Amino acid sequence: MSEKDTETFDVMELAEHVKKQRWWNKMFGKNNSGAAAEKYSVATQLAIGGVSGWCAGYLFQKVGKLAASAVGGGFFLLQIAHHTGYIKVDWKRVEQDVNKAKKQLKLNSEPPKEVRTKINEVQVFVKKNIVLTGGFAGGFLLGLAS
Repeated sequence: MSEKDTETFDVMELAEHVKKQRWWNKMFGKNNSGAAAEKYSVATQLAIGGVSGWCAGYLFQKVGKLAASAVGGGFFLLQIAHHTGYIKVDWKRVEQDVNKAKKQLKLNSEPPKEVRTKINEVQVFVKKNIVLTGGFAGGFLLGLAS
């Protein structure tokens, strides 16, 4: 056996390593307020925001197309099955259920407290990191276009 075959390796606890080395905490701080991102240069913030925005936009575009195809295909198959006699759809009942759901949504227009809290956190983050979020928005639009 050669010396390479008898190398020893340290065993790392992956969960502990991830807790200590989270890139998000390193970049944006542990409280997620975003104050730590200000320490980077404007170019770095734009690059980070642009690349992450492009990735998000590209994925959003692909998933959106897939979801639209699935929903449209489902309605198309439903119509074919209805016209060929495999199923019978009570469209009046569907319309009543949709109208009932609309009324319930109008009554519950006030968002829950948890949603308002998250919205406020996002607003604080965007205000503190306007360059980063601007780069993200631009990258997101480029990702949607590609």
